[in-house]
Amino acid sequence: QVQLVESGGGLVQHGGSLRLSCAASGTISNIDRMGWYRQAPGARLELVATITPEGTTVYSDSVKGRFTISRDDAKNTINLQMNSLKPEDTAVYYCAGLKNFGRDSWGQGTQVTVSS
Repeated sequence: QVQLVESGGGLVQHGGSLRLSCAASGTISNIDRMGWYRQAPGARLELVATITPEGTTVYSDSVKGRFTISRDDAKNTINLQMNSLKPEDTAVYYCAGLKNFGRDSWGQGTQVTVSS
């Protein structure tokens, strides 16, 4: 299990952009999927995007075409570039390291607020 620390959240206007980063305390190359999840007030945790070590990505329909997930295994980081942000993107965003077998790792979360 690795420690994950998110950064890059903040307040942005409708239509703006933000870039989230997640730094891992250890190697991410042996983690089955790295990803971003989010939770809006009063809502369930939902998938935003995931990426495998081979670079295969999965996006939720709500962010497809606007968000891009990427990884840098040399730096043990993943990023989420968020463009054309909408008020409904407002949430706490969590970085996750997901393993098919074994314990998952989760960050503490970073707040993203999009004003209308």
